[in-house]
Amino acid sequence: MRVIAGEAKGRRLKAPKGKRVRPTSDYLREALFGILGSSVRGVRFLDLYAGSGAVGIEALSRGGAEVVFLEQDPACLRVLRENVKTAGLRQNRVLAGDVLRVLPRLARQRESFDFIFLDPPYGSGLAPRTLGVVASGDLLRPRGVVIVEHFAKEPLPERIGNLHRIRERAHGQTVLSFYARAPEVEQ
Repeated sequence: MRVIAGEAKGRRLKAPKGKRVRPTSDYLREALFGILGSSVRGVRFLDLYAGSGAVGIEALSRGGAEVVFLEQDPACLRVLRENVKTAGLRQNRVLAGDVLRVLPRLARQRESFDFIFLDPPYGSGLAPRTLGVVASGDLLRPRGVVIVEHFAKEPLPERIGNLHRIRERAHGQTVLSFYARAPEVEQ
């Protein structure tokens, strides 16, 4: 695994060991950032279920202003912190904790992000639950986008709370679903 482009291009990243860990592949990260293009420059990025941190590190390398990584697993946290150090990129915070518990705290602290990326363990049911928590708070900036990496056999709903799916891209057995705030309807 490596950083694909930007300031840290080519730096090798470690992956946490274990069968439960499934780092986002170089191919999928390249596809994701091909879609996002230059829109990651100067933005705040939240990387949930961060694992190795590869997605958030890629965002920083490509000019992101700040990335907040959130991970619960101690082994993943060790690798994540090492990868952030190896990449040599500043403007980041690594938070430890359960995503569903930490997100409301971030909302109370008035944190907001341009992009929120989540890649929960496949088969856990955490993707729709996490989207629900994001939709219920003000974590997403007005023109922000939530990106969910999920297993193709675990489709996500078109709408969750005030979020609606604006795009979906399949890459083999993995899908990237993009959500934005639904436009307000005047009555």
